[in-house]
Amino acid sequence: MMSKRWLILLAGCCTAIIAGGQTPAIYNSADIYLQLKKLKVLGTVLYVAAHPDDENNSLLPYLAKEKLYRTAYLSLTRGEGGQNLIGSEQGVELGLIRTQELLAARRVDGAEQYFSRAYEFGFSKHAEEALHLWDSDKVLGDIVWTIRKLQPDVIITRFPGDARAGHGHHAASSILANQAFKAAADSTRFPEQFKLDPALKPWQAKRILWNTYNFGNINTTAGDQLQMEVGAYDPLLGVSAGDLGGEARSMHKSQGEGRPWRKGKLYEYFATTGGEAPQHELMDGVATDWTRVSGGDKIQAQIDAIIAHYQFTSPEASVPALVALYKQMLKILRPNSDAIVRQKIDEVKELILHCAGLYMEATTQQETVLSSDTVVVNCFVNKRNNANALIYGIWVNNNVQDTVLQQSLETNQNYNYPIKITPGNMVALSSQPYWLLKQRQKEGMFEVPDERLIGKAWNDAAFNAVFKLEIEGVSFFVTVPVQYKYTDPTKGELYQPFIMAPHMELYLSPDVALLNVKDQHGKQLADSMIHVVYRPNFSAHAVPATLYVMQNKVHTIFQDQPSDLEKGKRYVVDVPIKQVYDSAKGRYIEGAIEIQLGNKKMTFPNFFKSIEYPHIPNMHYFFRDHVKFVNEEVKVVGKKIAYIPGSGDAIPDALIQMGFEVKQLSDADITSENLKQFDAIITGVRAYNLHEYLSNKYDVLMHYVEQGGNLIVQYVRNMQVGSNKAKVGPYAFAISTGSRVTEEEAPVHFLLPEHPVLNYPNKITDADFAGWVQERSTYQADQPDAHYEAPLGMHDQNEKESNGSLITAKYGKGNFAYVSLVLFRQLPAGVPGAYRLLANLIALPKNK
Repeated sequence: MMSKRWLILLAGCCTAIIAGGQTPAIYNSADIYLQLKKLKVLGTVLYVAAHPDDENNSLLPYLAKEKLYRTAYLSLTRGEGGQNLIGSEQGVELGLIRTQELLAARRVDGAEQYFSRAYEFGFSKHAEEALHLWDSDKVLGDIVWTIRKLQPDVIITRFPGDARAGHGHHAASSILANQAFKAAADSTRFPEQFKLDPALKPWQAKRILWNTYNFGNINTTAGDQLQMEVGAYDPLLGVSAGDLGGEARSMHKSQGEGRPWRKGKLYEYFATTGGEAPQHELMDGVATDWTRVSGGDKIQAQIDAIIAHYQFTSPEASVPALVALYKQMLKILRPNSDAIVRQKIDEVKELILHCAGLYMEATTQQETVLSSDTVVVNCFVNKRNNANALIYGIWVNNNVQDTVLQQSLETNQNYNYPIKITPGNMVALSSQPYWLLKQRQKEGMFEVPDERLIGKAWNDAAFNAVFKLEIEGVSFFVTVPVQYKYTDPTKGELYQPFIMAPHMELYLSPDVALLNVKDQHGKQLADSMIHVVYRPNFSAHAVPATLYVMQNKVHTIFQDQPSDLEKGKRYVVDVPIKQVYDSAKGRYIEGAIEIQLGNKKMTFPNFFKSIEYPHIPNMHYFFRDHVKFVNEEVKVVGKKIAYIPGSGDAIPDALIQMGFEVKQLSDADITSENLKQFDAIITGVRAYNLHEYLSNKYDVLMHYVEQGGNLIVQYVRNMQVGSNKAKVGPYAFAISTGSRVTEEEAPVHFLLPEHPVLNYPNKITDADFAGWVQERSTYQADQPDAHYEAPLGMHDQNEKESNGSLITAKYGKGNFAYVSLVLFRQLPAGVPGAYRLLANLIALPKNK
């Protein structure tokens, strides 16, 4: 049984390793020295904006690593409505990627990361739309919750609360942050938060500032604003804040935000929007040392002495003094102590471990585990410096190590303690990102069942090892996440999250099924089957299995069929659509598989999806997969389509559903002879911004059009490819980066009703623009040459008509089309009109 003394210390356990999927943190002597200096600084800054990549990547490292303030970034959304330059993920999946990219950036710049429950529903021109589609009161509450937890002295917004913000989400983030600045100090606002976390109290920040900017096309800085130079070189870091900012910004790879390391002087400007205006520094009027804490004078003196006597070649010499400091901090800790005091206690514990050279990890040789499995967790310790330390025991998810260790740790000696665990009653959904546990009830908000989790960037690790240590006679519990560790032949030693997986997973194909595709002769081209795919995460013989497909009622495909299951193998069952789908009962069907292991029956309706990129940890989440059926008639002309990939989209899958044979082209494939076989060529979104070779293929592509082919270019962000200007169409046109139609229900006007793109082979009507998702168009064509025709007009509310969403031009015997309509969003969403319009673009008739 644990003693009372141990239990008290457990309540304030220290985490010595970065959360799942990261190499354990190791401080060098300069890192330790900077952290010692940080112990003296008690200031806290909270930076607030709307999206991942909205943060000021030069300011955050300056605040965190130069000024040594506790620094945090609160992004109201996780960036689900953005675009993806590195893969095909959109929506929630893109939000997972961008969350981890923000965490990667924070590991560079030293700040912390927080989120609200707001969902990014796409570009918004007005704050009113964002505040409406979000539950503005709940998002306000989330900001207040974060303020009360962090207790910042200064709050900084990236944007103003008006049109100068350039995006409705940007302006809304400022409006809500300024409201929260006052609301957080009012005990009558969001009083339920004090019950959720008794340590919370009303908090009034000293001031809230707007970090003004000069983005070239808009300059909001002014001479009367507070000015700070943030680009100074730090010899302890070996870099400047500008260098770190470039590295941190480059973590936003899905958004194409790679940036250089910035040298030289960098200036930041601040306008006061609430509280007392600063005259010289952000923290004017704020005590940022230990004088702000009752009993802090002695602590300040202890820290000064530790820094004065710090030995860069023997950090362990500071351990006794740090332990004494830790005990003194515990003496002044009170239930109502400010958050910064608790933060400093954690920082001291972290420093004790690093100065002692204590390296700890808990790893497995497999990435996933089932609830019925037994897995070995190897708990490893090495005390690399000559500090006085003992190990008493290790727990993994409350499973106590059988052997009472109580052994002294020798210097630079490896200690391995293998511990077997069985997850038992834990369910695989414990690995689900907490904000995805419940389905969204409102377009702009996630549902979080446990409101105490609000603000957290990511789940805590599903499995943790707790090391019971004694250092200089004081006991510590050190919590380390269990990770999957392996060695890659080309990348070396790597760590990934260790997670719970389901016994079975299931998905359906295709995502969208077209039921009424006809060729120009009226022949039906639609597939008559859907495909149910299940994959076991274990191997076993003769497992009774039952497969279901559900619409309004359950259809049993097979029942209690003994199945030999091989771990990781995909089993595909073809199901006739007529057998399971009734168009009168909706557009969707789902599936589930039930298995019996021993006397226990288990049903698995979810797909367990993994997302992997080299710059961030592997991500896993569950969702209920389905097939969406499109019953509307889609007529197609042609057979073979060439597709030049862009920044990740699912249009090739849509083309296959339309009955086309699709060939994806590389640089080498784009020759005049090879292109002759295709009825049309389609370029993916931003393809011209991604592939410099396309400019070199201009003459080949124009020759293809001239000879009678149709070239369809989906939107490009600008006409710049690397250092060169892209050549896209046969005649000149520009791209208006600010011209977009963000209201997905914006009326569409047929400016050229007789144009072939609106008539052949499908008659396009208002119905074809119903049910669109997120937006109509983006990066529209501007200033087109007179040879272009613009058959469509549209505009957002209270704006003038735009006709740049689709332009076409005849060139020789063929046709060119630039399409800024967001087909890449509509086709995966199963919007019938998007399929019909794409079919018409492909079928544009040859010219005589």
